[in-house]
Amino acid sequence: MYNKLIEELSLNHWHPLSTLLYDGWVLRFADGYTKRANSINPIHYSTCNLNEKIEECEKIYSAVNLPTTYKITPFVHPINIDGTLEEKGYSLIDTTSVQTLELDNINEPKLTLVKIYENINAKWLEDFCRLNSVKGKNKSIMERMLSNIKTKKGFVSLYYEEQVIACGLGVIEREYIGLYDIVTDINYRNRGFAEQMILNLLKWGKENGAKYSYLAVVSNNEPALRLYSKIGYSEIYKYWYRVKDSFQY
Repeated sequence: MYNKLIEELSLNHWHPLSTLLYDGWVLRFADGYTKRANSINPIHYSTCNLNEKIEECEKIYSAVNLPTTYKITPFVHPINIDGTLEEKGYSLIDTTSVQTLELDNINEPKLTLVKIYENINAKWLEDFCRLNSVKGKNKSIMERMLSNIKTKKGFVSLYYEEQVIACGLGVIEREYIGLYDIVTDINYRNRGFAEQMILNLLKWGKENGAKYSYLAVVSNNEPALRLYSKIGYSEIYKYWYRVKDSFQY
């Protein structure tokens, strides 16, 4: 139940533009911006014939010009869905590590020149899109998605020499702060700035009732894995995606 709670929180904290509930599955849509917001999450009990249900989901996603994409976690229903999708030609991509941290003994940040906004604003959005090379067509989608989050948010920016060189998002719910979209200017990476920004964000989380933190990091992102391990995060489970067709998220 502990791990499944993280999945529930992550659904709340990275909000799509629309959602369809289909026989225990959560189908998410956000005009193709990120797999998390445009995938099927089969996390509740399923009763329909699996092959027919998969076929119907393919029709639903095709109708909105999106590839049929499943997020496969240890909690999927039915439990044989991953093997069934593989047999149907679905590719496995982006194996991801979900990690957690208790906030009792986190280090105090040494760099504190940060701003944390509790609502998205044009300045943070502009800096984030610049640092993360977000395409113009996705900027408004991202703004709408992040504006839809209903629990407490912290949009963090870290400044160095009077310019923003790192951004991220923290969302608090049920004593957890989830971290999303941690990004550092390519010219300032591997210098400890991301760590300092995260420590500031976690401190803000503690001040606002969080006792734990979680995040998800792609398993082949070695620099990020080293950073999160240094801060104290440890893996609790993995997930991956099964995708029907090639698609550039």
